[in-house]
Amino acid sequence: MGERKAWSEKRAEIMSRPGAGAAYEAARIRFELGEAVRLRREELGLTQSELAERAGLQQPAVARFEAGGTMPTIPMLERVAEALEVRLSVQFQPLREAS
Repeated sequence: MGERKAWSEKRAEIMSRPGAGAAYEAARIRFELGEAVRLRREELGLTQSELAERAGLQQPAVARFEAGGTMPTIPMLERVAEALEVRLSVQFQPLREAS
C-alpha cells in the first residue's frame, strides 16, 4: 500500500495540473450561483417546482442549477432573477480584490 497524502498535498498536486485553476473557478462560480438561487428560493418559501414554473423551466433544471451542475446562460439568469423577484447584477472584479 502506498503512503497516504494529506489533503493539502493532494489538492496542491491536482491544482498544479494544466487547466485545473480554470476548472476550479468555473465550479466555484456554478456552486455560488446555485447556492444564491436556493437561498433566495427558500427565503420566498418556494419549491423547486414553483420556481421552475415561474421561470419557464423544468424542476430538474432548477435542481441541477442549485447543485452547481450547470453553467447558466445570461438569459436563464435573467428569467430566474425575475422569478425570484431580484435584480440580476453581473460584475467584473480585479483578481487581487476578488475573494
